[in-house]
Amino acid sequence: MDILVTRRLTRRFGSFTAVNGIDIAVRQGEIFGLLGRNGAGKTTTMKLLTTLLPPTSGTATIAGLDLVSQPRHIRRIMGYVPQILSADGELTGYDNLMVFAKLFDLPRAERAERVETALAFMGLSEVARNPAKTYSGGMIRRLEIAQSTLHRPAILFLDEPTVGLDPLARAAVWDYLLRLNREFGSTILLTTHYMEEADQLCHRVALMDRGNVVATGSPDDLKRSIHASATMDDVFARHAGATPEQASSYHELSRTRETAKRLG
Repeated sequence: MDILVTRRLTRRFGSFTAVNGIDIAVRQGEIFGLLGRNGAGKTTTMKLLTTLLPPTSGTATIAGLDLVSQPRHIRRIMGYVPQILSADGELTGYDNLMVFAKLFDLPRAERAERVETALAFMGLSEVARNPAKTYSGGMIRRLEIAQSTLHRPAILFLDEPTVGLDPLARAAVWDYLLRLNREFGSTILLTTHYMEEADQLCHRVALMDRGNVVATGSPDDLKRSIHASATMDDVFARHAGATPEQASSYHELSRTRETAKRLG
């Protein structure tokens, strides 16, 4: 069953079309990735789906709710981890989650148990009473994922969840995302520019180029469509017109370094 469906979803900024009539269907319980070079439209698509931007035209539904007419309802049943830092460094991990528990209007009697359970699941129980500013970058990302899943959302949106993290921290975040998906059936939609991340995490991906979805499928199927020993870098080069390295820009490098600095 599809939990997220877009039909001709479009966003224009003046004469520039950032998202050009895309059709995407995300199945309940899958990890779905949006890939593309800088300016491909994936970030704008994420902002549309998380109700941060209204579409110019087209439609989208999330868990049966209409993106345009029911944005408040959608916000209540989704989780969102932006690339920018969302945890308060002066608060402890526990207090950060308690703030979100109140924002999500969780029943008072359930808040402490939900927070403790989320901290334990994300491997943060031992540092729960420490200020978040003392956490490593990987621990902060796991804290933010815990925040965004306290209310048990129908779908979790992640905007480049491991950008700026070292390989060990990145692998740890992957592990917890896979556990969320396996153990709770969480539906996850993420953007990433790491091809290995897409290969390891995603059941299916959509590649975008200049606002259009140009290919959709599982990483294995997309690789096989090129040749038997193809990699996701080859898939990216075929459909996005560049390798991930060639697609990098000054703006992307600047944003990545700023995120890395924030994550410590």
